[in-house]
Amino acid sequence: MSFLKKLFGAGTGAAPAEVATVTGETEHKGFTIKAVPFKENGQFQTAGLIEKLVDGTLRSHRFIRADRSPSVEEVTSLALQKGQLMVDQMGESLFQG
Repeated sequence: MSFLKKLFGAGTGAAPAEVATVTGETEHKGFTIKAVPFKENGQFQTAGLIEKLVDGTLRSHRFIRADRSPSVEEVTSLALQKGQLMVDQMGESLFQG
């Protein structure tokens, strides 16, 4: 659970942007996918954000995957790929629930 607190800034008084930084971004089928890896136990955790303007409202979905690497470039690439796969599989239903 501590990695979630670090990602979203809970309990630290820090804003999420201070905790995790966007390291890559791409557009895919009208969605914006951002890689937002964070450090966990000396490695970078694959994480990201999927956004889309729906009926005038910016909707977003955060995701974290189990994949880790000492290379921020590797997890950035992986997060963008996983984000595209999520868009392909779920589309706008990512924002439901």
